Order: sequence, then C-alpha cells, then structure tokens
Amino acid sequence: MRSVDAVVIGSGPNGLVAATVLADAGWDVAIVEAQPDPGGAIRSAELFPGFVTDLFSAFYPLAAVSPALAAMNLDQHGLEWSHAPYAVGHAREPQDADAPVVRPDPRDTAADLDARHRGDGRAWLDLVERWHLVKEPFLQSLFGPFPPVKGPVGLVRTLGTGDALRLARFLALPARRMAHELFGGDAARVLLLGNAMHADAPPDAPGSGVMGFILTMLAQDSGYPVPVGGSGALSESMVHRATLAGAQLYCGDEVVSVDVRHGRAVGVTTASGVRFHARHAVIADVSAPSLFGSLLAAEHVSAGIRRDLSAFEWDTPVVKVNYALDRKIPWRSTNLSEAGTVHMGADDDGLVHWMADLTTGRLPASPFLLFGQMTTADPARSPEGTESAWAYTHLPRGITDDDSARVVAERVDQLLEAHAPGFVESIVGRHVQRPSDLEAANANLVGGAVNGGTAQLHQQLLFRPGPGLGRTETTIDGLFLGSASAHPGGGVHGVSGLNAATAALRQRGPLGWLRRRATTQLTELVTRSRY
Repeated sequence: MRSVDAVVIGSGPNGLVAATVLADAGWDVAIVEAQPDPGGAIRSAELFPGFVTDLFSAFYPLAAVSPALAAMNLDQHGLEWSHAPYAVGHAREPQDADAPVVRPDPRDTAADLDARHRGDGRAWLDLVERWHLVKEPFLQSLFGPFPPVKGPVGLVRTLGTGDALRLARFLALPARRMAHELFGGDAARVLLLGNAMHADAPPDAPGSGVMGFILTMLAQDSGYPVPVGGSGALSESMVHRATLAGAQLYCGDEVVSVDVRHGRAVGVTTASGVRFHARHAVIADVSAPSLFGSLLAAEHVSAGIRRDLSAFEWDTPVVKVNYALDRKIPWRSTNLSEAGTVHMGADDDGLVHWMADLTTGRLPASPFLLFGQMTTADPARSPEGTESAWAYTHLPRGITDDDSARVVAERVDQLLEAHAPGFVESIVGRHVQRPSDLEAANANLVGGAVNGGTAQLHQQLLFRPGPGLGRTETTIDGLFLGSASAHPGGGVHGVSGLNAATAALRQRGPLGWLRRRATTQLTELVTRSRY
C-alpha cells in the first residue's frame, strides 16, 4: 500500500490539472494511469516515417482561454504554440472554389463576407465587438464551478439586465436559427454552423448555437493554436509541470475500484493489486458511467443515481482517418491551402440532413468532415512540401462496428478527392482509427465518443452527468468527478480537473466540514427518486 494525500485516476488534461493544483497546495499526490503513457486524449505519434500524427485532439482554441492551463505557465515547461495563417475555412459542395475562411484580422474576414453578401461584414464586426464586450464574464460563467455566480453577475454589470437577458436568449438558440438571425448569406452562416458541429447537438436543437458562437469567435480572436511538434508536446509539458510540483505518476496499471469506508473514499485499488490510500481525496478523471457503474461498489451508489445514469447519453461515435501526403493538398478552393482546420461536405441545409442520418441510424452517403492540415499549422509535423493531415467524422448513434467505420472512412477519402482532385494519389500513408481503436487507447472514449457524453442541453449544466450532479462533488465524502463527464464538459481546457481540485482543497479548509455536509445533503436530496 502507498499512502498519499490524494489519488488522481487518469492522466488526461483534467487529471494533470487537478494533480498540479493539489501538489502546488502541498499535498502528496499520486496519478494512476491505465495506459503505458500519460496524456489521455492528448497524444501524438510518428505513424508514418517523418510524419507526426495527433492521435486524438489536435487544435486547442479552448486551451488558449482556459484559466486552468494559464495558471500552469506551460510555456515555462517546454510548450510552444503555432498557428496556421487562417484558423478555419468551410468548403460546402465539392465544386466550391471559393470557400469562406476566418482571417487573422476581423476586418479582412468582414470584408470578404460583405463581398459575398452585403451587410454580413458589418454583422461580423458587430458580433466580434459583442464577443470582446462579454468575453471575460462569459468565459468565467462557462468555466466556473456550477452554479456560476461571479460570471453572470459580471455579465449583468457589463450589459445591464435587459441586454443580459437578450444574451441568454441568444446563447439558447439553435445553431441554425442563430446563423440566420446574424447573417443573410450562406458563407458567414456556414462558418458559424461548421464550428457548432464540433459538438454533437443537432443544428436545430435549442442551445446548439453556443458552441458555434464560442469557437467562431475564438477562431477570430486567438485562433486555433497547435503545439509545436505534436499534441504530445502539450501533455509532456503538463506532466513536467505536475511532477515538478511533486505529483507522482504511475502508468500502465488500471484502477479497478475506488475504496470506500464509512461513506468516505479512502483510496483505490489497481488491476495489479496495488492499493493507494488517500488521506484526503480521490479525484476521478474517468467517465461518469465508469465511476458510478464499475469503480464504486453497488452499495455505495444510490438507486436514484444508478437510474439517472442508466439514461446517460454518449456523443456520436468518431471515425478518424490519418494521412501522410507527399505534397500540399490541391484544393479546388485555394483559400483552404492556408487554413489549419477545414469544415467540409455540407452547407446550411446539408448539415441538417447529415445530422438526421446520424439520428436515424443511416450511414451518411456524404459525411460532413472536420479536417486538419497539421503541417500548415506547424511546419515541424512533416518534411517541407508535404502535409500531415487527418479527417474525422461521425457514425450514427449506437453504431460502432468496424465494418461501418471502414465504409465511412472510404467515403471520407472520396469526399476529399472531390474537393481536392489528386488528393488520393498524394497519400503515402493512411491509418484509420475506428471507435473500437479509440476506446482501446483511452477507456474514456467509450464507443468512440470524444466529448465525455452528449453536449445537448439535456445533459449540460445541472444535468451533467445526471440530474442534480452538476457539481464535481459526489455523495461520497472525499470523492470528486473531474472529467469531461462533469461540468463544463468536453474539450481540452482542464477546467473540470481544476474545479475538482479546488473543491477538494476547500473541503479541507476551516469550513470544510460545513461544505461537505451541505454538498452531500443537497446532492442526496436532488438525486433521490420516487420513480
């Protein structure tokens, strides 16, 4: 048995942030990771000689504004960021020879959009102005523990009550409605809608517009940065920061149970039989179904929580195709040659049809893609004149079999060839990551779901991961959920880990006993069920 102040299960970004915060506070921390290497869904590898491939996440707009990562000062631990000339572009039909892009200067983006549809340039600049006005209190609301207090108060002070209510309505809009209220032309609309599709909420679902708003404005504001040398450089810098603070990292040994005694989490047990005793806290950077469904014994999970989490909904499965290309991509739309991220394969109406396929169980004949030109964003990724690239798309909900993944991956190749004739003949390396591969490499990516659970409104805020479980604290004293299954959800920002570590520290403070009692009683009250 090893005895420490806190055990962190998992070494993804949330786990590494949590461990760093606790170690900085003087706690002895053990990070226990199932995989041979740390990093969770932030890892890269040389799948093809001379080409660096990001295996999971690749672009990091949320990291650029994350308070959790900012506090780690990762630039002092080897991390360097790089940007493509253009953050993002959107190619609609294959014959689209003039795809809209987000340029570094908002005035240039606006001028291009206005040339396509008069008035959209002014609308774009107005949206950017609104973003800068609300950015600080809005991000504070997004990233703070639930329920947020300081952020909404800041928004009311900044905007006034009436405009704060108008902003709340705006953020609740379906993405399609938001795009149509903001812009008159298709080019500006698809820039927002393509970004909205980074989440799995249908474009006509309430609340689906908020992701489009955030990512579009981040693309215009701070861009879509990538770590120089590969995504693994980000996790390496986070590991270096955590271990320098004193955290100990143990890899290659899966945690199989959280040990509970007298209603308190007292440690974990691993597959190899090693036990870690936790004097103060256990923070779980694992999915909510895994924590409450397998790591905790049934007697420690209430019937209400079990029933609620039986309805937990995963986001749609991902199929990812990685490419090594012996030349730059011959896009029909030359604008896209300088875009790091390319959204491709559907216009405004097409996105609705594509999501309908995913909802009704049909393999899309022409999938909507997120495409990354990694060498364009970071020249260190492959030899000069070549491109390290990837594409990812989704399978319908509940369809995760390898044959379906193969079919969709072939359709990805076909779509890329249609948008860039000669693409296929430039391939010198190709590697498909199916849902089964993604889950095997990271147990949190269940069935190829990369968001830690659906981002739809019914599983966000106080409903994440289930009704009444919107905070990181659980009904078990000393046990905290610090993963993408917890508020604020998916994306590489580390905030779920920060919130969990902060809650653990506060429960050990002068009024910790009162916090523990109040949180436990409130959680038990709202998760109690008569059904």
